[in-house]
Amino acid sequence: MSKKRSAIIASLFLAALFVSVVLFRHFSGNENQRFEAYTKELFRQEVAGSTISLHYTLKNPKSYGIEQAPITFGYCTTDTTAICASAENAIALLHSFDRNRLSKKNRLTYDILENYMVSARALAPYGLYEEPLAPLTGTQAQLPVLLSEYQFYSQSDIDTYLELLTKTPEYFHSILEFEQAKSASGLFMASYSADAIIAECQAFIDMGDQNYLYSSFEERLANAELPDEAKKSYIETNSEHIKNYIFPAYAELKEGLTALRETGKNNNGLCHLPDGRKFYELTVASETGSSRTIPELQQLTQGQMFKDLTDMQKILSPTAEGASVSSDLFKTQGTLLENPDPTAILNDLQDKLTDNFPKPPKVNTEIKYVQKSMEEYLSPAFYMIPAIDNPADNVIYINQGHLPDDLSLFTTLAHEGYPGHLYQTTYYASRKPDLIRNLLNYGGYVEGWATYSEMMSYYYAPVSKEQATLMQKNTSVILGLYALADMGIHYEGWTLLDAVSFFRSYGITDTDTIEKIYDLIIADPANYLKYYIGYVEFLEMKKEALEAWGDDFSQKKFHKAVLDIGPAPFDLVREYALKK
Repeated sequence: MSKKRSAIIASLFLAALFVSVVLFRHFSGNENQRFEAYTKELFRQEVAGSTISLHYTLKNPKSYGIEQAPITFGYCTTDTTAICASAENAIALLHSFDRNRLSKKNRLTYDILENYMVSARALAPYGLYEEPLAPLTGTQAQLPVLLSEYQFYSQSDIDTYLELLTKTPEYFHSILEFEQAKSASGLFMASYSADAIIAECQAFIDMGDQNYLYSSFEERLANAELPDEAKKSYIETNSEHIKNYIFPAYAELKEGLTALRETGKNNNGLCHLPDGRKFYELTVASETGSSRTIPELQQLTQGQMFKDLTDMQKILSPTAEGASVSSDLFKTQGTLLENPDPTAILNDLQDKLTDNFPKPPKVNTEIKYVQKSMEEYLSPAFYMIPAIDNPADNVIYINQGHLPDDLSLFTTLAHEGYPGHLYQTTYYASRKPDLIRNLLNYGGYVEGWATYSEMMSYYYAPVSKEQATLMQKNTSVILGLYALADMGIHYEGWTLLDAVSFFRSYGITDTDTIEKIYDLIIADPANYLKYYIGYVEFLEMKKEALEAWGDDFSQKKFHKAVLDIGPAPFDLVREYALKK
């Protein structure tokens, strides 16, 4: 489950770097030893800044020298001056190492850290432009899932979890204070975005005793080796904490957003805000990992869409005129698979890796389903990234409310499972990367690879090559339209009417659907771009590899090269992977 990189999170990361200056000023040893000690300490400081981050990253923190970490969700900060100062100090510290004396592996880590820090420094002055709350991807949507999957490896984990629940009100209060600061600066979200989050908070509260935070706790507790009386006591405490801390936190957030909903001064794209276009450019660069300008990304998108539409037209009709999306292909496909069981699909997809991908590590994968009452508010599916020291246990959530047929399930499991997120994550973990690499979020690489995998999976499905091509190209074009709309809305200033006109020019005429897309793009700028631009960047790299390697090119060699590098900006992936 990838998280959006933001200046809010980056501020904590950069603050940790600033503290590290004292620790390494007098460290002795060669440059590689110094650098590795620096990244190891940086990892420890950063991962310990949030209990959720620590627990999801490490099963056994003590094995990594982390003991008695504070129990906290972290906080949202509005102090952009401090963020900027931390950023400058972080970069200065990194530059104190002599890159030329580092090993190839350490140079890669250095280069990625430098890119990450420079990006964070550029975004730092725009801290209040960030948004921790958004439909589908915001804190209010992700936190309950993260809590429900918080594993109990020991009794102390149970105690920590229950204490963490008591911290929810203060965490949500810091988010609300952040939103109030945004409002005071004229940067509060669109009223309809606030309405969507308010409705989501209310839906979560309305679940009452049926909320999955009750049932998931009991399920996790069932495996603990504890006396029945102790389990009963823990269940009672969990129930009290949900009622006394979780629900009130959501209620306060809902009430606070209700009070602020009319204070937003902009119901359209970021470019309508002061310096909004610049902030969008920086956000796109950060989210996608692409160094291309917005006009270049628009041109790249249009070029790929033209190719996809041309390929579709060749199959549909040699004499077809114009360019439009085949809406029939996006309707429910019915039943196509002999065995639509998700585990069977995953196994089938894994078997298809043999010829074109490096061998995957052996892991266990559990399929879970989103609670029906929350289907409307969560993504179609998501993969829970396992702890670094426990990569064998993996979980994929499926949202049945967003998967109308078994082909959709098949391609979604390719995105989340094989050869998508699960494979990408566990394969990279098997390479034993520098620990700090696990904390650097490059959404374009991660989601781009998963989208690339999803597109390939159409050709693994039990359909004809022509049908697979049509459906894959159609899906690619749809994503391309979302990407162009994202850039049109936030960079060029499209209104809803502009968006309706744009989509209708491609044969999409359902105004309600277009309005929903518009609202999602407004609430979460550049989110669609990390999927589509990331995907197209992988396609472009494959073309470059084919040209550079000639007869030595193979699918397996290309996939291994880019997967071995791991999450990084695409310029660095090119530099390090295509030299092979």
